[in-house]
Amino acid sequence: MAPPATPLPLIGVMGGTFDPIHFGHLRMAQELAESLGLAEVRFIPSATPPHREQPMTSATQRAEMVALAIAGNPLFKLDTQELERQGYSYTIDTLQFLHEGLQGKARLCLLMGMDAFAGITSWHRWQELLQFAHIVVTTRPGAALPSSNLVLDAFLQTHMLSDAQQLPIQAEHGIWVQEITALDISATKIRESLAYGCTPRYLVPDKVLEFICQHDLYSGTSRY
Repeated sequence: MAPPATPLPLIGVMGGTFDPIHFGHLRMAQELAESLGLAEVRFIPSATPPHREQPMTSATQRAEMVALAIAGNPLFKLDTQELERQGYSYTIDTLQFLHEGLQGKARLCLLMGMDAFAGITSWHRWQELLQFAHIVVTTRPGAALPSSNLVLDAFLQTHMLSDAQQLPIQAEHGIWVQEITALDISATKIRESLAYGCTPRYLVPDKVLEFICQHDLYSGTSRY
């Protein structure tokens, strides 16, 4: 019988446009870090997202907002690799780069919400994601997993892990579904509120709101 694998530190990877970053992102990362024992969570702003229109703000501005939002939390790190790479910001390229840099000293966990997971089959080289990282999907208590996409359902059933304790041990990457207290906050609604001259105070960190106002982002924000 083969000896049990040695547990390795887990590094969470949270990508997105963060246009702007808000408490929904931050609370999700914090809960996952605590419940799964993540050594750190890397926030990776997408410079040129392939699945949506180019964000209203520059990649540099969005990275600066992330830096302000995570300051003071030793578990959270800003990773700007996608800002430094040419072309579309494909998640598979990011994971491969991180995986190779770790040289087997830690395991990656790609963190995403259920909505993002439901659309994962449209991602570039999505079938290869598990070569470089576990996938951790967050869901609200009692929420059902997507069942209308047969390809996605087969992917989930084939790679679903039975226990979160497998994450630091299992070399063959899998999918773990974790319930969290999801906050119903969206960057789209925040941008819409700002466009109408309403404040997103208590939806984004104060430092992020100050940055938005200072740079007059999303229009209609200068009064705040």
